[in-house]
Amino acid sequence: MLQHITVIFSFVYALANRKGIKMKVSKIICFAVGAMAATAMYADETVIVSNILGPEGPLYVDGNLYYVGWVSHTLSKWDGKTATVLNHTPGCGHNGLALTKRKTFLLACTEEHGAILELDVTGKQLRRWDADKDGKPFNGGINDIVVTANGSAYATVFGPYADLPTSVVGKILYLAPGSEKWVEVAGELNYANGIGVSPDQKTLYVSETVGNCILKFKINADGSLSNRSNFALLNLLTRNKVESWWLGPDSMRVDSKGDIYVAQWFGGKILKISPEGKLLHVFEIAAGDGTTNVAFGEGEKELYVTVVKDPKDPQAKGSIVKIANVK
Repeated sequence: MLQHITVIFSFVYALANRKGIKMKVSKIICFAVGAMAATAMYADETVIVSNILGPEGPLYVDGNLYYVGWVSHTLSKWDGKTATVLNHTPGCGHNGLALTKRKTFLLACTEEHGAILELDVTGKQLRRWDADKDGKPFNGGINDIVVTANGSAYATVFGPYADLPTSVVGKILYLAPGSEKWVEVAGELNYANGIGVSPDQKTLYVSETVGNCILKFKINADGSLSNRSNFALLNLLTRNKVESWWLGPDSMRVDSKGDIYVAQWFGGKILKISPEGKLLHVFEIAAGDGTTNVAFGEGEKELYVTVVKDPKDPQAKGSIVKIANVK
C-alpha cells in the first residue's frame, strides 16, 4: 500500500507544482490516503452483467446465473460468458424467481394484475396462475416467491405502486405440495416484498417495504402461518441513506446458517442479519443505490447482487455485481 500512496503523492505533488498551486505536504498525504481508501472500499465488487432493465430475482444454479428484468419483462441466463434471454412475457413485469424441486422456475409477475408463472429451465411456460383458489385475482402484483424443503411455496402480493403508498393490502399466498391452488395465509401487510424460510423450515420471513420492517411467522405443519411478529426494523440497524416511503427492505435470501441477507431499495446496501435480529454486516454496493436482491454463489462464498443505478430512473437501468461474502 505504501508504494501506491507514494505514487499518488508524487502525482498530486507534480500536478500541484505544474498548476502553480501551493499545497502542504500533510494535505497531499490526506488526499492520497483518501483516494486509496475510496478505491479499496469496493475492491471486491465485479460487474457480471450490465444494461439490465429492472434487475431482480438472481438465482445461481449449476454454474449458471439466472435473473429477470421487470421493465424488459424477461428471464435471462448468464453462463459465465454470454447472457441469453430465455423468456419474454409482455405485461408480466418479471420479478421474484424460485427453483422448484422439479427443477422448474416459479416466476412472479409484479404488474398491477399479477400472475405466477411456472417455466422450465429453457424459459418455456408450463403453467400460469392469475388468481387464488377462491378466484381472487392477484391485484397489486406478485413480488417474490420462495420454495420450501418439502416442495411447497410461498408468494407475496405487493400492493398498488404509486407516489404515495396508501393501501395496506399485502398478502402471503401458499401452494401446498402437489396442489394446483394458491391459498391466502396472511393479509394486511404493508407492501409485502421479499420472502425467505429458515433452514429448519419453521420460520417464514417477509419484508414490509413501506413499514421498513421484516416480519416473521411460525410455519405450521399444514403450511399455515401463526405467531406473526416483528423481526427487524431496518432504520434501527443502520442509518437511512435517504428518507423515502420506498426505502426498503426489498427482496431477501436466507443462508444455510439461518442468516438473512436483505436488499435495501433506495439504500444501496445488502444487510446481513442473524436469526436473533442482530446486524452482522453491511455490504455497501457501489454500482447503484437501488439494490433489489441477492443470490448465493458456490458454497455461499460469493454474493450476486442485482442493483439499479438510480432508483428514480423509470427504465430502472442496472446490473448484477459479484462480491465476496463475509462469514
